[in-house]
Amino acid sequence: MKNKKISVLIMIAILILGLVLTSCGGSGDGETGKSKVKLIGISLTEEEYAFGVDKNQPELLKKVNDFIKQIGSDGTLDEIFDKYFADGSPTAVVSAELDSSKDQLIVATNASFEPFEYMLGDSYYGIDLEIAALLAEHLGKELVIHNMDFDAVVLSVGQGKADIAMAGLTITEARKESVNFSEKYYDASQKLIVMANDSSFDKCNSVSDVEEILSGLDSSTKIGVQTGTTGQFYLEGDEDWGFDGYAVETVGYKAGSLAVQDMINGNIKYVVIDEAPALFIVESINKLG
Repeated sequence: MKNKKISVLIMIAILILGLVLTSCGGSGDGETGKSKVKLIGISLTEEEYAFGVDKNQPELLKKVNDFIKQIGSDGTLDEIFDKYFADGSPTAVVSAELDSSKDQLIVATNASFEPFEYMLGDSYYGIDLEIAALLAEHLGKELVIHNMDFDAVVLSVGQGKADIAMAGLTITEARKESVNFSEKYYDASQKLIVMANDSSFDKCNSVSDVEEILSGLDSSTKIGVQTGTTGQFYLEGDEDWGFDGYAVETVGYKAGSLAVQDMINGNIKYVVIDEAPALFIVESINKLG
């Protein structure tokens, strides 16, 4: 798993350089006027993604952990990452209809979190959902995907309405009250998105530099997040995480892309979301010109 993560980080770094993004202390195409937004290339947090399994199904947790270990060692996980971080082609994932007479794996997700889960038309795509399809096949079950708001995903599993949560979930103590987490499969972080012509963070060289600027802001500054995600906890403060929070006004959205679009519309100042979705959102918006 260590070598896999290194390769993914390298691919992300290449993608950052290839996109019209900029990190603190750097410059990007935002200076040419072609880009609308840019990513500040400093990680604000360190997180681990895992799957949340129904506490009443300990045998499923063991099978999921064995499966993560298997796809991590045989190269399958790398191949899935390559589809979204390199030059591979994503595979559509089909959900069956819920049928209690069948042996099904019910997955709770939020398909508004590229590249981990999203929809194109009526088809599901994403790292988590491709893993879900392979997991269901491995278990000999039919895959059923329940798409819902992010802050309902863990609750759904905790209430026994789904078998497993696969939604770019960060492991937290609070969520452990509702689900049993699998072994991690991805390391993540929060990143800051700003308008391309915003130079506020251009001289930053560390997370301390970024946080010093954020600490100087007050409630007149609105920062967007995807509701229920680490970005919200980071800005508002969270004892379990050890986040002190900031005096800014946090504005929640159902998807990070909606937050960024609202920033472009001038309704909020910045956006804080997970790194991988941030990359995809910034790329997509800047391609539109």
